[in-house]
Amino acid sequence: MQQRRKIRYLIAFVLLTAGILVLLLCNIGIGTVKIPLTEILTTGRTKEGMNARILWEIRLPRTLAAGILGGALALAGYLLQTFFHNPIAGPFVLGISSGAKMVVALVMVFLLGNTIRVSSGLLILAAFLGAMLSMGFVLLMARKVDSMSMLVVSGVMIGYICSAITELVVTFAEDADIVNLHNWSRGSFSGMTWDNVKVMSIVVAVTFLMVILLAKPLEAYQLGETYAQNLGVNIRTLRILLVVLSSVLSACIVAFAGPISFVGIAVPQLIRKLFGTTKPLLMIPACFLGGSVFCLFCDLLARTWMAPTELGISTVTAIFGAPVVLWIMVSKSRRERG
Repeated sequence: MQQRRKIRYLIAFVLLTAGILVLLLCNIGIGTVKIPLTEILTTGRTKEGMNARILWEIRLPRTLAAGILGGALALAGYLLQTFFHNPIAGPFVLGISSGAKMVVALVMVFLLGNTIRVSSGLLILAAFLGAMLSMGFVLLMARKVDSMSMLVVSGVMIGYICSAITELVVTFAEDADIVNLHNWSRGSFSGMTWDNVKVMSIVVAVTFLMVILLAKPLEAYQLGETYAQNLGVNIRTLRILLVVLSSVLSACIVAFAGPISFVGIAVPQLIRKLFGTTKPLLMIPACFLGGSVFCLFCDLLARTWMAPTELGISTVTAIFGAPVVLWIMVSKSRRERG
């Protein structure tokens, strides 16, 4: 039995890794200008010509950003689901992404309106403050309501309030700023630069390593707070770390790509079914890889499905993610009845 599980885990990781490699090549090669695989390899070495510029300046940064931020979003969803013991908790549903979006919009409108350059670090900081603000309201509501469904409804309401404030801010923005904010608020990996990729890689890598270090305490926490405390886990510290780390990941995503829906809910659930386990040491890297696969696939569709018109990434992730959420809710309802 143990041997079968190990083989299942190995096959699942191989499939996820292969999926990332295939989708990386597809995202780089497919578009308005098609670049064959042989040319990708040659332009990768020479960096000369129009195709090389498209590859290195547009598609490769965008593809890497989709993979990194997609993985970060799925990991943030996994942390929130573990924290709340709720399978449909996620940055978008709980209003955390909307809070980050609101503060980023405020900062962008104010700074751009005063012709001040907006740096990547400042956007991440603004998004983090917004995410923490929304998370604070969610935690406050968690103390007031016992039902998890009511907690989710509270998160959705917080998201609507933040979105309403964002729309109010956009109303008083300059025309040029409105265009930028509108494109960003729909969610998109377009316009990524190597500087953006560098910053997000550092932030996500450091956060990922910290989450990996929490694997054993998380496994104990999943079995109950009393059990975890008996094993010496500091529950309060663990909860604070879960809140901060999930907020950092959510902030990084919103700062660079805008709010992206359903990835944080759907991917961890699909990964649990694929692996047949809830062990954090396996789920943490698996969720990251699964999120990368999901977002790379959705970004490819967003660029090519209605070409030359590009869809918002949230539109595509909702098409594939929303049915998963409905399936989770129906399955949970059946288990409770049974």
